[in-house]
Amino acid sequence: MNLATSAFQRGSPFARTIPATFLRGGTSKGIFLQQSHLPQDKSEWNEIFLGLMGSPDAEYGRQLNGMGGGVSSLSKICVVQPASVEQRRLLGVDVEYTFVQVGIRDSAIDYSGNCGNLSSMIGVFALDEGMVDNSFTENHFSVRAFNTNTQKVVNTAFPIDRKSGLADLSLPETRIAGVSGEASQIQLDFYRPSGARTGKLLPTGAPMIQLEITKGAFHMSLVDATNPTVFVDRVEIINASSTEDPSSHEQLRLLEVLRREGAIRMGLDPNVQAQPKIAMVSSPNANDDEADIEIIALSMGVPHKAVPMTVGLCLGVAANTQNTLPYTLARRIPVHNASRSQFVKLRHPGGVVEVGATFDANGEVESASVIRTGRRLMKGHVWY
Repeated sequence: MNLATSAFQRGSPFARTIPATFLRGGTSKGIFLQQSHLPQDKSEWNEIFLGLMGSPDAEYGRQLNGMGGGVSSLSKICVVQPASVEQRRLLGVDVEYTFVQVGIRDSAIDYSGNCGNLSSMIGVFALDEGMVDNSFTENHFSVRAFNTNTQKVVNTAFPIDRKSGLADLSLPETRIAGVSGEASQIQLDFYRPSGARTGKLLPTGAPMIQLEITKGAFHMSLVDATNPTVFVDRVEIINASSTEDPSSHEQLRLLEVLRREGAIRMGLDPNVQAQPKIAMVSSPNANDDEADIEIIALSMGVPHKAVPMTVGLCLGVAANTQNTLPYTLARRIPVHNASRSQFVKLRHPGGVVEVGATFDANGEVESASVIRTGRRLMKGHVWY
């Protein structure tokens, strides 16, 4: 018996720990927990999550007392458990998971949305923890998961090391913008992503609206796919704020006003900063032959260094939806055919990512897809 194990049994300060795995998924990092290791009373979860991340850190915003990294993409938790018999029968899912966005300077705990980047590692974690049957015969493995935040089904597919029976994440198959080096390809598919929070792809019924505030008139598209997002025209934002700097106080104040107004029109709580998110979109530069559209997204009020993947997926759907702002700004306007996948290349501050949308015979969004990579970083016990 090691010291840590005996200390848990003695009820020492080690008792304020929880088994955890620290993983990178896409351009985010987060703590993955088995739900069975948490209290059954979910009202006790928030205190644990804040302690794990080192929040609130009102003075410095660095979360040095926890596993957080001082930015929203590093202050995340996924809670995973095997699917119930009923879920397996009705939805055909293997596991269910809840995504948690933890505040940095404050004690905010948000369960309203999902994280596309960390969703890419749900299957890997579930396989590592023995939540799914690993009696496979192929070189790739798929895990179908139910996300409790959005009530949507997400599938991940990744290569397998046949000897260990676990995910092989080190193959030099692909690279993604914002992460150094090559790694194994993880395909992430969100099924029937429309209406993740509002029940409708276009909550207002219109692909684009014009909002008039004291700063002027702004074109907006309010789209709900994977996560609800407010898309605004970056050129209009620059003109109204007299600066191109997305981190300037002028732009951040204006964007928060527009985000809140968009939230109200989507029927969402404007005080919940995590949902909806807001993103500025624009046509790519004339000499940019890699991208169809450019995006700068905000996460928890701060410009994202890449793009929240659920926002990227939402943009991929929006750019395939006629007369939305992204549709009108995309260089090569995508025209989808029934039962066909249409891919859109998005340029974000970290590079270019390709996202896809698949439509059924009725023109409804069947799935939204993206390729991610991931890496195991740590497994052990974390203090809270």
